[in-house]
Amino acid sequence: MTTITSIAELEEIYGRPGQTSLVKELDRIIPEYAAVIAASPFVALATCGPEGLDCSPRGDLPGFVRIADDTTLLMPDRHGNNRADSLKNIVRDGRVGLLFLVPGSGTALRVNGTAHVTIDANLCASFAVDGKPARSVIVVSVEAVYFQCARAIHRSDLWNAARHVDAGTLPTPGQMLAAASQQAIDAEVYDREWPGRAAKTMW
Repeated sequence: MTTITSIAELEEIYGRPGQTSLVKELDRIIPEYAAVIAASPFVALATCGPEGLDCSPRGDLPGFVRIADDTTLLMPDRHGNNRADSLKNIVRDGRVGLLFLVPGSGTALRVNGTAHVTIDANLCASFAVDGKPARSVIVVSVEAVYFQCARAIHRSDLWNAARHVDAGTLPTPGQMLAAASQQAIDAEVYDREWPGRAAKTMW
């Protein structure tokens, strides 16, 4: 196996990026980029910490990531499994990366920057859904923002319903937990109880 060990080797294979690949990267959110953020119900949040890297899915109502100004984003944190991996990383190392997706669109939007976590009561309340405020809010200071070309989404045929996988062909969360816990967790019980538990803690 041949391993690439330098930027020069990479550039020899891939060449240098063209003008459009470079000019699209900005240090602020322009209206066109804001439109993608406002339409997105799903973000992948990448963080880093002493234990390594983490990438967490974040989903909510479209536009749930709020644009405070052209260099600041606000992301509510909802109920989850209380591992708080992303939040722990942000507290210790504020570097973050966000990837916004919009169902039906081939365009993804990338944001890199630094973040901190706030529990300001008024701000958390402003993100309330069904009367339930956000548990905390991630405040992102934007350092770079640009759109990703559509090749990956087109190649994956991501939004084609005819290509969607039948969930019944995959292991259930309960089955995965049972295997990971060496059967200490009952798969059938977990899968049966999860929908009701999730409904009570969706927001």
